[in-house]
Formats: sequence, C-alpha cells, structure tokens
Amino acid sequence: MAKRITLDHVAKSAGLSPAAVSRYLNGQLVLPSETGRRIDRAVKELGYRPDHRARSLSRGRSDAIGLVIPEIDNPFFSRLAASVERAADARGLGVMLCSTFNKLGRELRYVEMLGIGVVDGLLFATNHHDADGSLARAINDAARIVLVDEDVSGANVSKIFSDNRQGGYLAGRHLIEAGHRRLAYIGGPPDLMSARERAAGLHQAVLESGSDAFIGAEHFGEYAADYGVEAVTALLSGPAQPTAIFVGSDQILIGILRVLAARGVVVGRDLSIVTFDDANTLELLAVPVTAVRQSIDVIGARALDLVVAAVGGANEPRVERVPVDLIVRESVRRLA
Repeated sequence: MAKRITLDHVAKSAGLSPAAVSRYLNGQLVLPSETGRRIDRAVKELGYRPDHRARSLSRGRSDAIGLVIPEIDNPFFSRLAASVERAADARGLGVMLCSTFNKLGRELRYVEMLGIGVVDGLLFATNHHDADGSLARAINDAARIVLVDEDVSGANVSKIFSDNRQGGYLAGRHLIEAGHRRLAYIGGPPDLMSARERAAGLHQAVLESGSDAFIGAEHFGEYAADYGVEAVTALLSGPAQPTAIFVGSDQILIGILRVLAARGVVVGRDLSIVTFDDANTLELLAVPVTAVRQSIDVIGARALDLVVAAVGGANEPRVERVPVDLIVRESVRRLA
C-alpha cells in the first residue's frame, strides 16, 4: 500500500512549518514568491491531496452549499445552477448539485445532508405539492435552507421567488392591449403557488382592463412538454376557441408548439402566445415568442446571500420576490 502523503511531508520538503503550509494552501497567508513556489513544488512532487473531510470536521463547516433541483435538463434550473455557481465562486464556496427527479424521497435524503455536515446549507427547489407536510417538517428541522422558485407550505425558512403575479398581469395586459378578448391559460399544477399566482395575475389584468375580455379556459397540469401537448389539444378541441394563450412555462410551451406545428397553426398569425420563463432561446424560433422573463441570475445570487446568512446564524426568515420583465417579440398579433 502506498504511503499517504500528509501536510507534514509537504512542510518538511518545503522547509517550513506545517502551520505555515496549511495557512498558505487555505489562502489565509501570503508568502514571498519563492517560498510559495517551494510549497507548490513540494505539493506537486509528493502528490499531496488535502483531506477536505477532516478539514471540514475540524473547522465545523464544509464551505460548500447544496443546490437541490427537480431536474437538471430543464433550462430554467440549469441556468439557476450556473448563476449559483458563479455567486458561490465569488465567495470561495463550493456547490454540490443534487437532482431529485421531483421525488419526495430523494428530496428528504438531500435535506439529511445538512445533519451529517456534507454541506453547510441548502438552496432548495421543488415542483410538487407537499401533501402530507413531511417535506416542510424536514426543512424546518434542518433550518439552514432557502426555498427557491416554489413555495413549500408550512416551511418557516427564507424564500426567494419571481413575482409570478406580476408576470401574469404583464402578459394579460399585453394581450388585451393588442386587442385580444378571448384568452386562455395553460399552467402548472393547481396546488403550486407559482401556477396559481400566474393565473391570478392574468385575471387581474382582465379585471382591470374594463373591456369585454375574458378567460374562456384554464388548464392546470405539469410543468412539462407532454402536458403542453395534452392541454392545447384539449383546448383546441373544446368550445372556447381563444385568440391568445398565456403559457405558464417554457417547458409547457414546447409541447404546445409541437401540436400547433403539426396542425399548421402559425403562432403570431392564427394564435397569439405569451409564455413565462424565457429560459430557452425563444428568440431563435421561426416566430420568436414573447415572454415574461425571470431574472435567474438575480435569483441565484440573492438566494446564495440568504443561505450564507442562514449558515451564519440569521434566524429571521424573509420572503423576497424578484421583479420580472416582459420581452416583446413576434408571437402576439395585434387585432386592434
């Protein structure tokens, strides 16, 4: 068995004390260039690898944050992960990315990481209803968690969301100002905060318009392309034939566009659409789609601020909502 190379070996080779070498490698000590090169050379020649777990135990923290998301291949969550990584790197923190496939069991296991010290805190996103309250209880017990993007009812921790209601309102007002009166909404699960709030914003825009605009159909389901296929198929087969649809997410939009293309329905001519997210490259579509854009970089950076504060002992939970923007492209036909 090969002999394990320790910090003492590096210190002896470099002609320095183990304490000085440790502080240099941890970025806590600035040494003359030649001294630093001696340490670096010793590390390379000896093949020294720090024992990060032992270091974490001795310091009482890991200097790493967990990011728990439902799925990696969803563009919104992949961009969120990138924004958290950038913010963490600026603070000298590591990020452990965990995908749950939106399954409760996996979510609970990742929350347990806090208890065994794998990470110092968690940024946590879910896309399902906490039916029996077990997720909220686990989150409250762990404490050093910040909810991102979606709420978990009963969880008493800091939370950061996009202003979903503002997004629904901006979409509805844009469609009504373009002359549309027969609107429809296709969104996420009805028991999720985001889906309800986006629909509520649309209703608010209709109510405040003072026009004869109305929402002829609402479909709530999954934030998934397959659901977009199902919902728009039902919508186009039903009695309420809208001139415009507000779509609750880019993932749903993908399914809707598949159906419309197969039926020869041209977006922006035969049917107008506004979507929520703008995480995909919607401007590159044949008809660039107007979208409510979430400020993903702001959400990621601010979420990291909140979890670092929680790790540092901040006990007062806070809820923050990040404003959204309407990005106007070519998918809304002006009728008036």
